[in-house]
Amino acid sequence: MKQVGILFLVAVLLCGSLASCTRMSSTQQGALSGTAIGVGAGLGISALTGGEYIVGALLGGGIGIVAGAIYGYASRNTSPAPSNGQSEW
Repeated sequence: MKQVGILFLVAVLLCGSLASCTRMSSTQQGALSGTAIGVGAGLGISALTGGEYIVGALLGGGIGIVAGAIYGYASRNTSPAPSNGQSEW
């Protein structure tokens, strides 16, 4: 029962933190999203393999924050240019 409470607390904290993404840079958004995905994946893998939940969450979150920050940093200048409704031709 204690593990279910911990999982619920982690889920609530992640949902609350994702709501504050509006004024973040793309690197920060990538890091936050990567952390959330990594923690979820780490918890899921730990649950399936019978490992420790906290270890899976910490490893997944650590890997996710690095991967998300790298992805967010790399994609910061790849947004399409604004269109004025006219074609290039």
